[in-house]
Amino acid sequence: MIEAIFFDIGGTILDESREFETWADWLGVPRHTFSAVFGAVVVRGLDYQETFRVFRPDFDLEAERERRGLADKPESFGEEDLYPDARPCLTALKEQGLFVGLAGNQPAHAEALLHALDLPVDVIGTSHGWGVEKPSPAFFERVVREGGGDASSILYVGDRPDNDARPALQVGMRACLIRRGPWGHILDLPTVAERCLFRIDSLDELPDLVAKHNATNG
Repeated sequence: MIEAIFFDIGGTILDESREFETWADWLGVPRHTFSAVFGAVVVRGLDYQETFRVFRPDFDLEAERERRGLADKPESFGEEDLYPDARPCLTALKEQGLFVGLAGNQPAHAEALLHALDLPVDVIGTSHGWGVEKPSPAFFERVVREGGGDASSILYVGDRPDNDARPALQVGMRACLIRRGPWGHILDLPTVAERCLFRIDSLDELPDLVAKHNATNG
């Protein structure tokens, strides 16, 4: 049975469209151009920060975040950036009596913003707070510990087969891929996808899938 479910953050519960639009504006690049380059970077399997370096080769993400803060244009997100299906999905899973958590690669400022959203979750973990990033096995081992210690009873939900599903499976967790966001639509790793317990297009699908799975395996 599935007893705990952890969700990736950016691209899974948070729509990052506005965030990347603000980066395009900050760099003085047309949003359409930034988006096209971002897609090309994803297709090539590169770190998303290479998008910024196309326009500014010496780009330093942390330094630019600091500059944005000093200019009163900080990187941020709020309720309006949640995907519409995120809060209802988390609520429905909690109502099933499951342990629900968030765990993703997020910078220092994100943890406070996530707590401020007051989402129905039991734990919020970030790469900055945990001191380790996906897809490192240590990140997913931490997810297992936070979720009760039994990897086989934990489902990890994310949009990326490379950073989410594959490393979750490698430590013994179940995985669910959601097809949305740049990585969800562009990256296709069939050998990973076919090992996932679920593949969905919306978080609205997940509570019923989990309930049916647990009813069958209980």
